[in-house]
Amino acid sequence: MKQTPKGWPRLSSALFYDDAAHAIDWLCDAFGFEVRLRVEGDGGRIEHSELTYGDALIMVAQSGRKAGREHFPPAGSPKSVGGVNTQSLMLFVDDVDAHCERARAAGAVILDQPAVHDYGEDYWADRSYGAADIEGHTWWFTQRIRDPREG
Repeated sequence: MKQTPKGWPRLSSALFYDDAAHAIDWLCDAFGFEVRLRVEGDGGRIEHSELTYGDALIMVAQSGRKAGREHFPPAGSPKSVGGVNTQSLMLFVDDVDAHCERARAAGAVILDQPAVHDYGEDYWADRSYGAADIEGHTWWFTQRIRDPREG
């Protein structure tokens, strides 16, 4: 398998928000992302952005149809489709409890409080919490606490 372009993980996800500009600021404040690229179109519409968290990368853009791409289905946030969730994102963090408190303070809806999920001695154990962002995307934040493959 060939290497990915420099600075790109093999898989990245695009999230769509009704107010993408606000969502970018919120994701940085609440979840600790950093803006790598922000492309604004007419009226400040976010056409494309790249947010990083360590080596993780997500793209954030505006809901609706994109000019020149009318053949694509319109993009929407969970908020725009009655709260329906079609995906969840998981991000490893260094301190899940501190991360949860930061997210809670910024207004994230904590769906599952931090808890240990132990899959048995032959597998791993994680401490994780679930959260919904300002437009209803579902997130899991996880801290690995045991992995027998690591010795």
